Amino acid sequence: MPGRVPSVAAFAAVALAPALLMIWGAASGGWTLWAGFLWMAVVAPLADTLIATGFGNARHDERFPAADALLVVLAFSHLCLLVAALGAFANDWLTGWERIALFLGAGMWFGQVTNSFAHELIHRGSRGLFRLGAAVYVSLLFGHHVSAHRLVHHSNVATDADPNSARKGESFWAFFPRAWFGSFRAGLAAERKRSTASGRMNPYLYWIGGAAFFLMLVALIFGTRALADYILLCLYAQMQLMLSDYVQHYGLRRAKVRGRIEPVGPRHSWDAPHPFSSLAMVNAPRHSDHHAHPGRIYPALQLGGAQRPMLPYSLPVMGAIAMVPPLWRRVMDRRVDRMMAD
Repeated sequence: MPGRVPSVAAFAAVALAPALLMIWGAASGGWTLWAGFLWMAVVAPLADTLIATGFGNARHDERFPAADALLVVLAFSHLCLLVAALGAFANDWLTGWERIALFLGAGMWFGQVTNSFAHELIHRGSRGLFRLGAAVYVSLLFGHHVSAHRLVHHSNVATDADPNSARKGESFWAFFPRAWFGSFRAGLAAERKRSTASGRMNPYLYWIGGAAFFLMLVALIFGTRALADYILLCLYAQMQLMLSDYVQHYGLRRAKVRGRIEPVGPRHSWDAPHPFSSLAMVNAPRHSDHHAHPGRIYPALQLGGAQRPMLPYSLPVMGAIAMVPPLWRRVMDRRVDRMMAD
């Protein structure tokens, strides 16, 4: 695919800018808070809609030595924004409208940016980076996703055995609870099997214990008022993560070939070439290549090629459409039919 490959600095600028604005705004209110919120809610999807052309693909021998360092910086920024938001929610220096803007803006950043870089971290070979990504998910009360995504979703994607692969005709509101509880159970079963075979501790003890620790810590430091906001903020972020799964695999299914499920290929994930969300979400919209090469670092993910399903709008815009089931089906069902007929 022709075009220039974005630098790690470009990923950093677009991913970090709204978080820094909201951290500043959480402490003082005013224009920086509104700027961070509007960046996530209006500017980013509008920029993607107006500039829909994707970036180029990296050469296979190209290296990005600063890529992992940015993931660490983003993890630190996640923690700073979470603490800043909870501090603002626990006190009275923001107006009611500013509290709503902070909740929605920070929630969108956690659901879209945090999910994307934490997802990268749990796929890294380094134990330290993996643990950092797992800790980020635990801070959103979603630690089980670390197990379910790696052990269930990647091997069973685009089949009925994967709770996070939406069926054609299934609304997001039906998918969300089914996928949440289904992935929790499937991940737990996979980890129990591994623990029995290896004798090691089941990581679900960390996922559940870590969530209890964060809940207790927030209650002790910020009080029960912020605790309620924290739980709602985590639920909002989790909903957006599930929206990404819903959008990126909706209706696509792997065929049976001689009685066996075909291997995962480019046809089993929806891609989005849009540049602004690709930078903010560290190339998560290049989803089919990630499934083909889970260990490939985000700047090197490829876009393009034959028979690769493409979304008509950017991933955040498609997420918004998915929240209105009749509109979603009007946009997507005929595209699913074309892909499955080829």
